[in-house]
Amino acid sequence: MEPLHRRLGMTDAEYEAVLGELDRAPTDLELAMYSVMWSEHCSYKSSRRYLRRFPTAAPWVLVGPGEGAGVVDVGDSIAIAVRIESHNHPSAVEPYQGAATGVGGIIRDIFSMGARPIALMDPLRFGDLTDARTRYLFEGVVAGISGYGNAVGVPTVGGEVVFDDAYRGNPLVNVLCLGVLPKERLVLARAEGVGNLAVLLGASTGRDGIGGASVLASAGFEEGSEQKRPSVQVGDPFEEKKLIEACLALLDAGLAVGVQDLGAAGLSCAASETAAKAGVGMDVDVARVKHREPGMTPVEIMTSESQERMLAIVRPEDLAEVMALCDRWEITASVVGRVTATGRFRVYEGLFDATGVPGANPAPPTGDGPVALSSDAAALADVPAGSLGDGPDYDRPVTRPPGQDRRVADDPWPELHRRFPAGTDLSGELLALLATPTIADKSWISRQYDHQLFLNTVIGPGGDAAVLRVKGTRNALALSTDCNGRYCALEPAIGARLAVLEAARNVSCSGARPIALVNCLNFGNPEHPEVMWQFAEVVDGMSAACEQLQIPVIGGNVSFYNESRGSDIPPTPVVGVIGLVENLTAVPPSVPLAPGCRIVVLGATRAELGGSEWAVRHGLVNGRPPAADVATAAALHDVVRALVADRAVASVHDCSEGGLAVALAEMAIQGETGFRVDLGNVAGDDIDVVAACFSESASRVVVAVEPARLAEVTRRAGEGGVPVMEIGGSGGDRLIAEGAFDLSLADATHAWRDAIPNALGVATSS
Repeated sequence: MEPLHRRLGMTDAEYEAVLGELDRAPTDLELAMYSVMWSEHCSYKSSRRYLRRFPTAAPWVLVGPGEGAGVVDVGDSIAIAVRIESHNHPSAVEPYQGAATGVGGIIRDIFSMGARPIALMDPLRFGDLTDARTRYLFEGVVAGISGYGNAVGVPTVGGEVVFDDAYRGNPLVNVLCLGVLPKERLVLARAEGVGNLAVLLGASTGRDGIGGASVLASAGFEEGSEQKRPSVQVGDPFEEKKLIEACLALLDAGLAVGVQDLGAAGLSCAASETAAKAGVGMDVDVARVKHREPGMTPVEIMTSESQERMLAIVRPEDLAEVMALCDRWEITASVVGRVTATGRFRVYEGLFDATGVPGANPAPPTGDGPVALSSDAAALADVPAGSLGDGPDYDRPVTRPPGQDRRVADDPWPELHRRFPAGTDLSGELLALLATPTIADKSWISRQYDHQLFLNTVIGPGGDAAVLRVKGTRNALALSTDCNGRYCALEPAIGARLAVLEAARNVSCSGARPIALVNCLNFGNPEHPEVMWQFAEVVDGMSAACEQLQIPVIGGNVSFYNESRGSDIPPTPVVGVIGLVENLTAVPPSVPLAPGCRIVVLGATRAELGGSEWAVRHGLVNGRPPAADVATAAALHDVVRALVADRAVASVHDCSEGGLAVALAEMAIQGETGFRVDLGNVAGDDIDVVAACFSESASRVVVAVEPARLAEVTRRAGEGGVPVMEIGGSGGDRLIAEGAFDLSLADATHAWRDAIPNALGVATSS
């Protein structure tokens, strides 16, 4: 039979490292704990050396990477906590529960810091919607996010959805959560104070989730993996809601020294990490853990990833008040651990009741007898507390793919120019792009989410960025998540810079100053040298952009082994940028095109079609992504932010997927008004009107300006060093670009709004 460590996913070298750490053979429980804690998902063993390159410091950063969430000061004695996570593999196995428990887990990360969760974002990636399994996954994931988020009372205010056949076998389900807290309520996951008690709060422990996130996310996903459904956690949003209120009440009352979510690796991770971070030891008694299934072993109890559970570190003198508070919120609570000065993480069964540790063993589930009590029973596990969290630190081989240079050199523009010479009617091409699910209206999704909970939402789904009021102040927050995996597949470093620039551009379009970034780095198998090359390039590109834009990286997540049938997904480093809007007095201008305005393009347009939606539509998947000039981007962001803050523009929209023609059409559809433009004004010597329509050149924004303020906008853009071109005006019921396209607003609207419902076979509201 295969050795136990291999069955648990450990390599022979990792097992030898455990032997060296303990100077003996591990017990079954110790080996199980090392296997989950040293998994890719928990230990970041392939990525840690690269993640250190990110810029993480700024005067306003209170907590950076390494905690449950990043925390930044937003003024008025208020801070925000932000976290982004992935639940890719669980969602591929069981889409509803995989997505729902991804939401639940990240909400717990936020309130474990003392913050009240107020908003969710959901960056998603699926295969082609013509595929039946993709439709099943898509509908299940959306239902899981809405079912959990709506029920627990945290609004989903935005996100993005991309449909690309590269994600058919391995969808990506990333979730970002934002919370708000008074600065004095900030708490860290530290088991400080020898003699303090570890209290397990929330749901009882079951077998659901054993080998869940920690194991599913640390290996490739293959056909037949549906058998792993028992490893997917099962969520209960109503229990989570009670847990939120109970934990925040504990912190408001000063009754918790530290708080930690029980996520991947369960109690093994939460208890050992809190001890290691404080430089202390901890004893745990599994007999104190309330479990709902008979016959559960200590291995199962310590590694279960059952949802809606938190670990609070409590002073003994406060225990009675803690238990009473939990009773008021109908939250189960039990003392499962005790902080020691040993520096060891020890697990017992039946010790605490025998030695008088406060609390009592819960009643066993039906079918189990009471646990035998013993004051001198041997520990089931006894390891250095820090060793579980250290794990290997791999320097994996890195190789640029041999065909990469050829792919980048294969520019699609000459072939597109041959097929669509100047003067070609592009009306059909624009309609087809508007009906592409990645570009099309996502309101079928957002209508399932309650995005107005708490009444904080100023701009919700459909804007370039979500905008939320910070109650009690005159400030607001803007959030955007972005990434183009096609760009990253062609030139990972450029693609990563473009992701940062687009997210920062989107929050700038709402009048916000970018203040922090979180990332969810989704990649294929790290054992493939080409994947590690992509990863290294992405980290370098993202780091450079963040440094130049002075946006600190305050946290993130790495998701490896996103592969199926031997094929890795494109590198997909999703970034979430948070911006601060100071002194918000009215709803800022947004995407809907205002009638009777002049239309202005800020930024330069070049013939950059590599990785573009239009090129891919015609089977041309190669080329070089658009240039990612960070200095140019920074100048644009400054100008746009100031124009929006001063209400010098009536409408504003980032130009991205599909290019200028799609951006204009989206503005027209949302504003229910047409336009007439001449794109010859943006076409230069190296670009004709055809390329001007669909080029995806970065750092461009379209604004609609009242005629009386046109000269001011033009002047301010010029003074800011930003190219500015007036291209026409808004009004009427047709979308007209001279010499390029001419279609009715009604046809464009139906193409854009009906695409996803038609693909799913559901009725539309119109």
